[in-house]
Amino acid sequence: MSRIGKKAVAMPGGVSATIEGDTLNVKGPKGTLTMGMSEHIDYKIEGEEIQVNPANETKTARSFWGMHRTLVSNLVQGVTEGFSKTLEISGVGYRAQAQGQKLKLQLGFSHDVDIDVPQGIEVKTPDQTTVIISGMDKQAVGQLAAEIRRWRKPEPYKGKGIKYQGEYVFRKEGKKK
Repeated sequence: MSRIGKKAVAMPGGVSATIEGDTLNVKGPKGTLTMGMSEHIDYKIEGEEIQVNPANETKTARSFWGMHRTLVSNLVQGVTEGFSKTLEISGVGYRAQAQGQKLKLQLGFSHDVDIDVPQGIEVKTPDQTTVIISGMDKQAVGQLAAEIRRWRKPEPYKGKGIKYQGEYVFRKEGKKK
């Protein structure tokens, strides 16, 4: 039995959900998100909550149960509050600047790195060493953050690079003479 799957997903005021064919649509104050439904899972909208249950007692249905409940929960949270990730840039000369739907990074290469920001995602740079990525879709926010971080992962000797806020970088001691 899935402990997570047993809990119904509560929909706060201003959020509505509909099932159309094989898609679940959740509409809220920030917009609308959709998710493809699995044939192994039953989705029921009962009043102010969405109930997620396995369609049958197969191992596949039970293994999808908790994950799909979490995906539905992420849809509801995305249309009400949204998601955000904060990246910190450390290193001499490393900086970031948001320019509309582009993010310009200077990371010690001979050229600047320009990253196109997907539709529905917002990127802010309150200062030159902080990048805040926010949006409704949790997967898209995390994917963009991972793609930005991939350009310069934090290195263990000086700690230079791009890291998530609160991420611990294991530091190593350098060579000794």
